[in-house]
This record gives sequence, structure tokens and C-alpha cells, in this order.
Amino acid sequence: MSNGGGLHAAVQEQRGAAVPDRAEETHEIDVTTPSVARMYDYYLGGKDNYAADREAARLVLGSAPDVPLAALENREFLKRAMRYLAAERGISQFVDIGPGLPTQGNIHQLSHQHDPEAKVVYIDNDASVLVHSRALLDGVPGVALLAGDLREPEAILAAQSLRAVIDFSRPVALLMTLVLHFVSPDDDPYGLVAAYRDALCPGSFLVVSHVTGDDREPGMLAGVGAYENASAPLILRTRSQVQEFFNGFDLIDPGVVFLSQWRPAGEYHAQGGTRWAYCAVGEKPEN
Repeated sequence: MSNGGGLHAAVQEQRGAAVPDRAEETHEIDVTTPSVARMYDYYLGGKDNYAADREAARLVLGSAPDVPLAALENREFLKRAMRYLAAERGISQFVDIGPGLPTQGNIHQLSHQHDPEAKVVYIDNDASVLVHSRALLDGVPGVALLAGDLREPEAILAAQSLRAVIDFSRPVALLMTLVLHFVSPDDDPYGLVAAYRDALCPGSFLVVSHVTGDDREPGMLAGVGAYENASAPLILRTRSQVQEFFNGFDLIDPGVVFLSQWRPAGEYHAQGGTRWAYCAVGEKPEN
């Protein structure tokens, strides 16, 4: 399950990351079904997308033309959140679930700006992401990619290739940006996040961004239907529903806000931006 935002990883063990399991080595790409990762790539102006992805993305853009700007706002939010986590709080371990196709400003790039020794594991179940990420990350020290589905926390948390890089006895930043809105209520998204939370030690962090329909005209939400035939349907959630993902965490100021309002970097951000998605950062407290 991928958001489409950012990553391979079979970086050799002697270079600091884990070799993926044999089952992770072969992935077939379906170019006929729109991929949410490749649609996001199209919004960002990327080239790793196909006709079906572009057609579905255009249907979204027809009713919500500012979606590409929201995608860019999410990248900027990640930069500010990573600066807070790595530079201000000293976090050096990051697990990014659903990073999407490789772009500039991925988590390992952002973390290494502050700590060249930081460890990063990307987890995704989109074949396009897994294939394209190999070329980008091959040979990057301390970085690994795990083929896994967000909805299977037990399998992910038990994966040897994750444990070979991440020490869960030390604080970890868990990132789930623009991915939880692809988890349906039937899959118990809050229970899934809680399962990951329980694996984190105190002093760890959760970073979430999530699309919302709050304060939107029905016509602007019409494009959401384009995701029904994509690799994952889109579930819009309210501010209070997004905040529920942070049960068991202490929200970092300013709490759950629109993407551009989280520690704004300029006048545009302070005014709220596109208001397509909420975001927040939370810290797991001492028991």
C-alpha cells in the first residue's frame, strides 16, 4: 500500500542495510489498473506513470485542480517534520510505511542532512515502488526497503530485514503520510496504527498526513470516485477522526492542522494552503 510520495533497498549488509527476503525479489507491474503511487507521481510532475494512471489522475484534477499543490505541501510538511525530529529531537531511526515512488526529498535524504548515520527502512506493497526504488537506493548505507502491507503489522514488525536495521529498544519515528486514507474501516485502521504504536518504545514518534473532505463542496469531492477503480480506494476522514490515530501519543504543537499550518515556514503556509489534508506529529510518552 503506497501513498505515492517517496521509495530499494537491498543494500548489502556490509554497507549497513539488510538484504531483502527472496520473496521480495520479483514484482510484476500492472499498468492497466491505476496505481495510487503512480497517480501521485503524476501530480508531482514525475514520469513513472502510465496511461491508466494519468487518466485517473485527470479525473481527480477535473474537480480538484489544486491536488498537485497539496502534494507539494505534503513534501514541505515532511521537510519541516524531519527537521524537528532529527535536528531538534535527535531521532536517528525512521520507518516510512507507504513512501511511494522515488522523488527528491525522501526520508533518508532529509534525515542524512542532519545525521549521516541515520537508519531508514521503507515499506511498501506497490510493485512500481519496489522496482523503481532499487535503482535509487542500491548502495545507500543504512537504508533498506521491505515489501510489506501496512494492514499486516505482525508480519512487518517480525521481518528480519526490518530488525536488521531498526533497533526498537531505542526511539523510532514511524511515518504514515498520505497512506492511511487508503485503509478502509473494514480493515480497522485505528487498530493497525495501535499495533505499530505498541511496538515503539517511549520517546518514539508518529507522523501522519491524511486527506479530508472537511469544508469541501460536493463538486470538489467528485474526483475521489476516480480512486474506486485504482489500486486502493480513497477514504476521507474528518479532523477528529485523524486525531484518533494519535491515541496513546502526545500531540506535538500545533496538533492536528492542515499541511501548511504545521510549524509554517512563510505567509502562504500560515494562511492554510490548499486545506486538502490534515497532518500531525505525536510522541509516545513514558508509561
